[in-house]
Amino acid sequence: MGKIISLLNHKGGVGKTTSAINIGAGLVELGRKVLLIDLDPQANLTLSLGVPRQKNTIYEALRGESDLEPYECKENFHIITSSLDLSGAEMELINEAGREYILKELFATVEDDYDYIIIDCPPSLGLLTLNALTSSDVVYIPLQTEFLALQGVAKIKQIVDKVRFRLNKQLQIGGVIATMYDGRKVLNRDVVETIHKYFKDKVFNTKIRNTVALAEAPSQRKDIFSYSRSSNGAKDYLALCHEILERLEPKPVEEVLEQKDQA
Repeated sequence: MGKIISLLNHKGGVGKTTSAINIGAGLVELGRKVLLIDLDPQANLTLSLGVPRQKNTIYEALRGESDLEPYECKENFHIITSSLDLSGAEMELINEAGREYILKELFATVEDDYDYIIIDCPPSLGLLTLNALTSSDVVYIPLQTEFLALQGVAKIKQIVDKVRFRLNKQLQIGGVIATMYDGRKVLNRDVVETIHKYFKDKVFNTKIRNTVALAEAPSQRKDIFSYSRSSNGAKDYLALCHEILERLEPKPVEEVLEQKDQA
């Protein structure tokens, strides 16, 4: 059964979609099979990977008009696309019984086919985000290393805690990702220090540097590894994916001891 990861921040422009794409692509680089879910009505993830408009998107699946229909971007890297129609889904589903569990029920048909399912949540805390959190094992919070990005972080933690208490007992904040980082800026370093004080060891050691290649890749409809494998962006996301696997796929004690003996 695949692990389900939500990337969540209700502030836009923090690198959430960029992280969803490139964490997915990085995990594929490390031998995993990944399904991306574009749950944002803006469909930026879909557009960034150059996926042509599909007959059935996540919108039709949520309405019960189709099953999930993954589109293959490349080997072991699939996506469930979105469209602007999704913007009306919250109003259309508001009276559905068990509306918080619709996405979870859809995942039951595909989760055994993938190692990881990664959800790009919308920049809001409505019904779509609630569905994502109810379905997920862990939440990752991409956080731009700027002062305003810190505002509202407590609200995200509050929402996750409520969902864990009422809807999904296994949900955890799995990590905080510092994005758009420039180590030369005192403000960026101070923000990272503040994040560490609040989230402690939840903060990933890898910081995603603010590089041109990460901004250019979506315009070429590619992930960072397909666009510029030697860029700092590719190096950072690959290092982040190694950290993610260390947390989600811890090695057995025997293997760790064996490696220490060999060293």
